[in-house]
Amino acid sequence: MKMNVAALITKTFSFQAERSLSKNISVALAFGFRGKSGLPFTSTFEDLADAGDEDTRKAIRDFKTSNFSVTPEVRFYLGKKGVFHGFYVAPFGRYAKYKVESPIQVTVQQLNQTQSIVFNGDVKTFTGGVMIGAQWQLSKLVYLDWWILGPNFGSSSGKLTGLRPLNVLEQAELRNQLDDLLDDVPLVNPTYSVNGNGATIDVKGQWAGLRGGLAVGFRF
Repeated sequence: MKMNVAALITKTFSFQAERSLSKNISVALAFGFRGKSGLPFTSTFEDLADAGDEDTRKAIRDFKTSNFSVTPEVRFYLGKKGVFHGFYVAPFGRYAKYKVESPIQVTVQQLNQTQSIVFNGDVKTFTGGVMIGAQWQLSKLVYLDWWILGPNFGSSSGKLTGLRPLNVLEQAELRNQLDDLLDDVPLVNPTYSVNGNGATIDVKGQWAGLRGGLAVGFRF
């Protein structure tokens, strides 16, 4: 059993079990979860936003998410020592579910008022990729597993809903806000609808990720 200690930097708990199939091949299954909190490296995302776009910068600061993932993989060890030792190549698949909470401020200048509408919902992703890594035996029972690089690509789908009575002016301002926010979202193709009861955001499109980490394992 291994724990990805590097993932703790982003408040994520990630565990993996690995089992030998043959001299150079093993299978592994990883689980990861993160409790509700802000985006990792929030300040970096804020810096990427337009310095004058305070609405987008505030949306980034207020954004909250939690997630859960399952990642099965097959490892092919390349060295003479065989399984659990040295460099490996690992095709993998990943299912992840993200719970999202994102408040958006709606300011109507004509009425000199600001309302907040909170969007909640889930986004599910299915991706596949290949990871390159290396594993070393530190002692009889302790291993160090370096997940060097694991790009993955696939699809996403989900819906976010924000419920709040909105007048005509508030609906127009919310549409402007969503146009600005969703225009900056890469890969996925979010669409939205706004009415007097609130708004919905539909997420459906591509998804990309990058696996990496440093795991400490104990052999049983």
